[in-house]
Amino acid sequence: MKSTPKNLAILAACCALSGMALASPETLLATYRQAGAGGFSASAGAAAWTRNHTPADAKEPRSCADCHGTDLTKPGKHVQTGKRIDPLALSVNPERLADDRKAEKWLGRNCRWTLGRDCTAQEKGDFVVFLQGQ
Repeated sequence: MKSTPKNLAILAACCALSGMALASPETLLATYRQAGAGGFSASAGAAAWTRNHTPADAKEPRSCADCHGTDLTKPGKHVQTGKRIDPLALSVNPERLADDRKAEKWLGRNCRWTLGRDCTAQEKGDFVVFLQGQ
């Protein structure tokens, strides 16, 4: 096969798509299983989503739903900054968990802000399974 700009573009697109296929909720769940978690539960994720937590630095209880809402097909709004948050539901925003690093970054930040600590691998897996069903 001759190396032409068109062939190189097709090859680059295939590589990009194969990389996107590897970065998914399933790869996140596999990572959490390797960390010892398993038996992920959408109902546990949903319950944790609306549960109030009071981190040491908080004056009032916080929940995931405070910023992201309970209808994850709609945008949320950060309670302190007012910044718009894109919908989390994979049914309307399939790219939401397509980048493992980005997903881990935001799970880390949001867990620390909402719970006052890092989420466990089990909690993250429950959240991911919950989001898959939205």
